[in-house]
Amino acid sequence: MRKINVKVIPNARENRIVDEKDLLKVYLKAPPKKGEANKLLIRLLADYYNISKDRVRISHGLTSRRKTIEISD
Repeated sequence: MRKINVKVIPNARENRIVDEKDLLKVYLKAPPKKGEANKLLIRLLADYYNISKDRVRISHGLTSRRKTIEISD
């Protein structure tokens, strides 16, 4: 299992992922309401790593902009 630190920026102009030193900055078009941003985050990360969405899980920071993501093997 791999853990990734993520900083989420909701309500962005476009969906994109910026790989920085110790974290990923993920810009999301979705607003942080009703879990929309979290669902989009999981989908984008699954596409980014070319894996199934089922393997991506938010382990910490469900309601925060700073999250820890677990990617299972």
